[in-house]
Amino acid sequence: MRHNKKFNHLGRTASHRASMLANMAISLIMHKRITTTVAKAKALKKYVEPLITKAKEDSTNSRRVVFSYLQSKEAIKELFSAVAEKVGDRPGGYTRIIKLGTRQGDAAQICFIELVDFDPEMAKTETKKKATRRSRKSAPKAEAAAEAPAAEEAKAEEAPAEAPAAEEAKAE
Repeated sequence: MRHNKKFNHLGRTASHRASMLANMAISLIMHKRITTTVAKAKALKKYVEPLITKAKEDSTNSRRVVFSYLQSKEAIKELFSAVAEKVGDRPGGYTRIIKLGTRQGDAAQICFIELVDFDPEMAKTETKKKATRRSRKSAPKAEAAAEAPAAEEAKAEEAPAEAPAAEEAKAE
């Protein structure tokens, strides 16, 4: 029976799962966004969010605790400098999972997992105002009316350029 076994084992041994989650956490910290399966992303979210919370307090002990999980000096530097600076005032929820669909080969659910404060597209607050709908019948007439004056202007610009050439021919 599975009583009180709450986390997803992901079909791996404990050591394989720990090293896989550590590698994925390092990739997430270094690249700010990775693509993986939904099950792995949910497991990674539970793994990496406490580490980011630890990184808010830059002390020797917190660095040692996080290093015991990640084992990557470059990732620790990135986590305690850039990532901790951006999430300093956020109370939690440092990652976002965006589902992409299914993978072609085995139909596994694929998603992005990304650090929330590092996505410039999601941070945009301005939304484009939607234009009012117009019927399709009036659109071609409006386009034709707009094209007609433009065509007349183009002809008017070409005509004066030809006129001086004709005058020069008469002068000779």
